[in-house]
Amino acid sequence: MQPRAGAVSVAPMRYAAHETLVAPARASASLGRLAAGIVLTVVVFTVLSVGYSALLPRLFGPDRWAEAAAGIAKATTPAGVIVNLLAFALLLAALALSLRVVHGRGLWGLIGPLPRAVFQFRRALVAVALLYGVMLLVPLPEAQTPERNLATGTWLRLLPLAVGALFIQVLAEEALFRGYLQSQLAARFASPLVWLALPSLGFGLLHLDLSAHGDMAWMVAGWATLFGLVAGDLTARFGTLGPAVALHLLNNFAAILVAAPRGQFDGLALYAYPFELRDSAAAMAMMPADLLILLCGWLAIRLALRG
Repeated sequence: MQPRAGAVSVAPMRYAAHETLVAPARASASLGRLAAGIVLTVVVFTVLSVGYSALLPRLFGPDRWAEAAAGIAKATTPAGVIVNLLAFALLLAALALSLRVVHGRGLWGLIGPLPRAVFQFRRALVAVALLYGVMLLVPLPEAQTPERNLATGTWLRLLPLAVGALFIQVLAEEALFRGYLQSQLAARFASPLVWLALPSLGFGLLHLDLSAHGDMAWMVAGWATLFGLVAGDLTARFGTLGPAVALHLLNNFAAILVAAPRGQFDGLALYAYPFELRDSAAAMAMMPADLLILLCGWLAIRLALRG
C-alpha cells in the first residue's frame, strides 16, 4: 500500500535525502504503471538492439564481419568491448521513452539535482580511486597475477573512447535500477526491504550467465546483488546517482579496462588474469578481496561525503 500523507516513514532518517529522487515519482507510483514502464523499456530496448545488430555488419564490412562478430560475442577484442558497451546507450534511450510515455517524467529526473550529483560524483570518484591505488600495491599470489594483454600505447590510444563507452554503460544501469526502479518503488512502499532489496535482486539476476560463468554463475549474481545493495544505499543516503555512478565506474574500470579474466570481456584490458571467471577455484580465491574492496569503497564514499 502507498504511504499515507503525513505518515512517518519506516525508512531510517539517514535516507531522508532520498526524497529528492522519490518525490518526482509519486505522481505515477502505481504498480501498474511501473509494470508498464518496465515492459515498454524492455520492448523498445529489444527493438533497438535488433536494429543495432543488423547495422553492425554494414559498419564493419563483409570482409571483416566474421572476425569482428567472434570478438563481439565475448568482447575479446577492443572493438567487441566498445560495441557491447555502446549498446547501453539504447537502454538509456528506451528508458527515456518509457519515462516520458508512462510516467510523464524526464531521464534527468532520475539523477537528482545535477550540480549536487556532479559534486558527489567527483568526491566519491577521488575517494574510491585512492582506495584502488592502495590496493594496487598489495601483491597477488602467483596463480592470480595478471599478465599483459594489450600494449600500453594501444591501451592509452583507446582509453578515452573506452572510458566514454564505459560511462554510458554504468549510467544506464544506475539510471534503470537505482534511479528508476528504486525511486518508483520507494514512492509506493516506505520500507527499504522493498525499494532497496528488489532492484538489487533484479540487478543480480541481470548478471546471471550460466553459460559463460559455469559453476560460478550464482556467485557472480550474488556479488552483483550485494553491489546493488551498496549502490542503492548510497543513492538513498545522498539523494543523487552521483556516488553510485562513481563506485560503479571505478569498479568496472578496474574489471574491464585494467585487469579482466581471460577470455571474457578482456578485449580492452591492459592486463588479463590467467584464468576464466568460470574457473571456480580461482574465482573463489579472488572473491574475498572483491568483497573487501566493495565494502571499503562504500565506506570511503560515506566518509568523503560525510554520510
